[in-house]
Amino acid sequence: MTLYYLHGFASSSLSVKAVLARDYFSGNYPSYSFVTPDLAYTPAEAMAQLTSAMNSAPPSAIIGSSLGGFLATVMAERYQCRACLINPAVAPHQVLADYLGEYHHPVLKRSYTVLPEHMVQLEQLMPLRIQQPANYLVLLQSGDEVLDYRKAVSYYQGARQHVVTGGDHSFIGFADYLPAIAEFCQLVPPASAGSQ
Repeated sequence: MTLYYLHGFASSSLSVKAVLARDYFSGNYPSYSFVTPDLAYTPAEAMAQLTSAMNSAPPSAIIGSSLGGFLATVMAERYQCRACLINPAVAPHQVLADYLGEYHHPVLKRSYTVLPEHMVQLEQLMPLRIQQPANYLVLLQSGDEVLDYRKAVSYYQGARQHVVTGGDHSFIGFADYLPAIAEFCQLVPPASAGSQ
């Protein structure tokens, strides 16, 4: 059983939310492999990484933040699994068009140049509509300074949504939501797994 956490654009497995999630799930749900891949900053490479990983170890559930929320959606649609999205990017090709240029991945120690052609790749990846809204828990903060949370409210219509007034793109108080994420993802704690 494998639980994935997908970080956002220009982030990594060392982000605050990734580390909080790894510590929580590794400590409370040790029967699950918690995988936080360091994703390439270009869409085709990131998708190749995820496809390879998830073909080998299909996801029990996926957690994704920002652009990672978009990628989690793409993969959850493919594998028909549950996904929790934190301030997810909707139509990221429109948002990231303002962030073209060179970036350095702090873990992979690689530089990436984000180009207009990558926006085309993102647009092609975007599902026109969500097939199983019940598979999604969407956590949003209205104070997100990077993404308009109302786009996610509309796109994930029918999904379980929790909109917090205020906050920011980092999703303040993320750690407080980890138990609810585990419950939504239908993770089985060790005591329940061994009870009779």
